[in-house]
Amino acid sequence: MSSDAAPKAARSASLPSSNPFERLAALIADLAPGMDPVVMTIGEPRHAVPGFVADVLAGSIGDFSRYPNIRGTDAFRESVGRWLDTRYGLGGTLDVARGILPLNGSREGLTFAALGARDYLAKDNLAKTGARPAVLMPNPFYQTYAAAAHVAGAELVALDARAETGFLPDLDALSPELLDRTIAFYYASPANPQGVAADLAIWQRVIALARRHRFLVIADECYSEIYRDAPPAGVLEAAHAMGEGFANVVSINSLSKRSNLAGLRVGLAAGDPDFLEAWARFRGLAAPQVSMPLQAVAAAAFADEAHVAENRRLYNAKYDVAQSLLAPLFGQVVPQAGFFLWLDVARWGGGIEVTRRLWAEAGVKVLPGAYLAMDGACGNPGADYIRIALVDDETTIGRALSRVVAVLGD
Repeated sequence: MSSDAAPKAARSASLPSSNPFERLAALIADLAPGMDPVVMTIGEPRHAVPGFVADVLAGSIGDFSRYPNIRGTDAFRESVGRWLDTRYGLGGTLDVARGILPLNGSREGLTFAALGARDYLAKDNLAKTGARPAVLMPNPFYQTYAAAAHVAGAELVALDARAETGFLPDLDALSPELLDRTIAFYYASPANPQGVAADLAIWQRVIALARRHRFLVIADECYSEIYRDAPPAGVLEAAHAMGEGFANVVSINSLSKRSNLAGLRVGLAAGDPDFLEAWARFRGLAAPQVSMPLQAVAAAAFADEAHVAENRRLYNAKYDVAQSLLAPLFGQVVPQAGFFLWLDVARWGGGIEVTRRLWAEAGVKVLPGAYLAMDGACGNPGADYIRIALVDDETTIGRALSRVVAVLGD
């Protein structure tokens, strides 16, 4: 093994040939649902859209005739800046003019981020080694991270996030040689699908590694506002506490989960102002702008916390139902954050087998954990699990999980 090879806990891989939902469709194509179907696979919020959206959109309708600036409107950046400042206690240190950009949803930003990191780090004072660049990501992972590595021409290195590592990547397993050729570390907290959140100390370790080895932390924090009790720590909060500004740190978030506005396709990137300024120049050539009426809705959404609190209340009520129904089989099932259940079903044959059974016997469609992960040196870290999205109403969730218990409790 070469000196810069990925550690045992990490593994390089090519771009996945299909997404998890295509694989799921093929897996159950030969089966009819045993009962009226309940789909619990896609993390698409189904709570109400905030009541102010229609009025804000109507009031901005004329701006659809204008080309928007790639850097976003002043109102958007100021609203996002106030929200981030309040949420993470930044004390006004985030550069609103240079340190915030609008995105066409987090997915677009996550995809372009690795390419931006590669080009930014090609500057003389930040130049990497001559070896092939690497992009690090957790395993299981959001498929877009793999696409980002592919677009940037980088080696994808997946870091197993198993129960024994607290469902977060093992930072101790990363060799200096690997880190020296890393251009971006996609770090998801709260994690999808496990719902685990990094604390300030973990975030600060990641940031310190990024600064020592000259790479960008791309923090995927899209589930930051869907938490049970205490708000999870954030990467900007951690950087601020270190007292050295936001260099090497980019937080990516969106309104999809926070505000039930998945179809709005508006997200944000915030953090390192030098990187974001350089990235904005590239985005001005290649990335689609975010229309001004949608930015107006986003500015209003980031200024309102009442609908977010109600959103959390609805999810937490569904987790209460899940805990009550599933505890006899699984024990504690409620994660720190997010709206997924990540259930260990190894004793029933693993995620793929259980997915087929639940569909054929109960009409409940779930996602095998193996389809959200890649095979590594220790096998597939998602193989023993299924992911269940708690996006339907409380009654539907209760009915579906009762069926799961009926099937697996036999």
